[in-house]
Amino acid sequence: MTDQNVTPPPPAPTPKDPMLPVKIIYGLYAVGYFVGLTSLAGLIYAYITRGSGDSDPVADSHLTFQIRTFWIGFGIALVALATMVVGIGLLIWLFLVVWGLTRVISGFVLCNDGRPITGSKYAGVLAV
Repeated sequence: MTDQNVTPPPPAPTPKDPMLPVKIIYGLYAVGYFVGLTSLAGLIYAYITRGSGDSDPVADSHLTFQIRTFWIGFGIALVALATMVVGIGLLIWLFLVVWGLTRVISGFVLCNDGRPITGSKYAGVLAV
């Protein structure tokens, strides 16, 4: 005799992807070229996520890279804004766009492959 009211066991919980916040932040930075506030949201999310119990060392290397990308880009943007009156500011803006997109795209590719950010003396540093 078989019991018809047997419920199947619940599915095993799927492990949380520690790189998901990193991918979201790269997406926010990419959208930030059209809507600037999303870059600021990405920065805040990176600060909140970095060093938390949910992240691993590979994710932390990306989060540090993302935070540094924002602040260096912000500094370059200020220089570009200040030099607009001289006429060189437009070239600096162009450099900033190419530099920023290169960092966002290459970082996302590394993140998608599960590899850490390397090649910088600050790659493993958890504090900026």
